[in-house]
Amino acid sequence: MAASAPLPLARFRVIDLTRVRAGPTAVRQLADWGAEVIKIEEPVNAATETEMGGVRLGPDYQNLQRNKKSLTLNLKSEAGRTVMHRLVRQADVVIENYRPDVKHRLGIDYDTLKAINPRLVYASISGFGQDGPYARRPGYDQIVQGMGGMMSVTGLPGSGPVRAGIAVADTSAGLYCAIGILIALLDREATGQGQWVHTSLLEAQLAILDLQAARWLVAGEVPVQAGNDHPTIIPTGLFTTANGPMTLQVPGQLMWERLCKALERPQWLTDPRYRTNRDRSQNRAALNAEINAILQTEPREYWIEKLNAAGLACGAVNTVDQAFADPQVRHLGIAWPVRHPQLGDIQLVGQPIHSSRYSPCVRNVAPMPGEHNDEILAGLGLDESELQQLRSEHVI
Repeated sequence: MAASAPLPLARFRVIDLTRVRAGPTAVRQLADWGAEVIKIEEPVNAATETEMGGVRLGPDYQNLQRNKKSLTLNLKSEAGRTVMHRLVRQADVVIENYRPDVKHRLGIDYDTLKAINPRLVYASISGFGQDGPYARRPGYDQIVQGMGGMMSVTGLPGSGPVRAGIAVADTSAGLYCAIGILIALLDREATGQGQWVHTSLLEAQLAILDLQAARWLVAGEVPVQAGNDHPTIIPTGLFTTANGPMTLQVPGQLMWERLCKALERPQWLTDPRYRTNRDRSQNRAALNAEINAILQTEPREYWIEKLNAAGLACGAVNTVDQAFADPQVRHLGIAWPVRHPQLGDIQLVGQPIHSSRYSPCVRNVAPMPGEHNDEILAGLGLDESELQQLRSEHVI
């Protein structure tokens, strides 16, 4: 963990009420860029702490929950809510991803907390939105991938719906939420007022359909599975070389002409099956077969070097370990080295954003339950006798 100058979000205090993935993804963006994040968790006892400790030492938890402080707090108790309200007076942001009705039952909804701190930015992530016919349904990434159309366009043609290999709905909802929070903080600088920003897994999933959604909304086309082929840019896809697969994408007529030259197939330029992108789309299988026949004559490294030199986009198909071993990935430094007190030397997935002024890093590994209880509560002015009472009542 490298020391650095104060990061740009260091002046903000964030109360983190999130769980699972979408919420922690949003909070991580703020934490990595310097915000003081206080993660609120339920108090644990000896039996559950061992179980939670095991989970906390896993890759996913360590990656999601870094750069945070942990405060155990029973929000179902009056004393716990009192502490929460004292925290809110000093906070800039509260983030939660409960089902929409839960925050009202706990008395930590936006209207309640706004009355305590009008400058508060309150952010929510839900499965399906804060209201509407599905608002109270439980929502998880795979459910939303299905409902939001993602599974219908993922996979090989005719294979049936396929889940994407990453949590696209969760992750995108977290990133959209972080953007919303930053927008609200910028607005607060001008107005002095906080606000409630919220998104949902379903909305985020539909938003990142992007070109596929636009095909339906603008042109009335219902996208279908295209497998490794691009739905509209041909040739684009997975091709076989003498020693393994590679990807190739040829957008536009100029790039098509470059490919014909690089593969020494000038006749393709006048072949009525391939002259335009529309022609190539109608004859995709035949064209792919011809390209494959050529690429299979040489190893992948040969073609990547030759085609890149011609200004064409192509690359290897890597496993995750191969991707992180790639020299460009190593150069970018997105695998952050961390010294963990229990796990030793590990690496976490770093920020993909570079700044000419700031260098975010892992300042603190994911905390254990209540690791920062005394520090945080003493900062609120509670003395040792008050802390002891909260412990004895299992509030913290």
